[in-house]
Amino acid sequence: MRATLETIGVVLLVGTAQAALGVVGVGGLFALSTPVSVAPWTVLTSVYAHGSVGHALANALALLLVGPLVERRTTRGRFHAFVAATGALAGVAQVTVGPPAAVLGLSGAVFALGGYLLAGNVASATLFDRLRLSARAQFALFGLVAVVLTAATAAPGVALVAHATGAFCGLAAGRAGLLDDR
Repeated sequence: MRATLETIGVVLLVGTAQAALGVVGVGGLFALSTPVSVAPWTVLTSVYAHGSVGHALANALALLLVGPLVERRTTRGRFHAFVAATGALAGVAQVTVGPPAAVLGLSGAVFALGGYLLAGNVASATLFDRLRLSARAQFALFGLVAVVLTAATAAPGVALVAHATGAFCGLAAGRAGLLDDR
């Protein structure tokens, strides 16, 4: 669980910095919004920043459920790169395609880790091999599964585009075995 706990540690550090900067009125420096070119660092900082303690705790709990399972299959470096990349991509997708609002949180990356587990296990690999789906059909199936997962966890104020993007990226990466250290 080392990389998972390190990720939670980064969330705590960023949250502390957010709170400290919020006291002087600049806590919003971590939120990703458009145009991204105005504050490009937020592509990464927004992944680890959260809107509230409850938001951070919910994402940390979800990360504790899926993170260690992915960690068993990969290296710490790959794990951290995957979390940062999928979280950033999910955030950018949200502010580009979703309703105009700033975005914060680790949930896009958590959905990616969950998608990785769902598509990258032996049972899924066996099923895909037997079905012999074309790449296009797999792409469509991953899109459908990402939408279903997102709809199942939807709530007011949730970054639905980010969740779907993360899930899709994780499903595709899992099918490709992108993180597998074998």
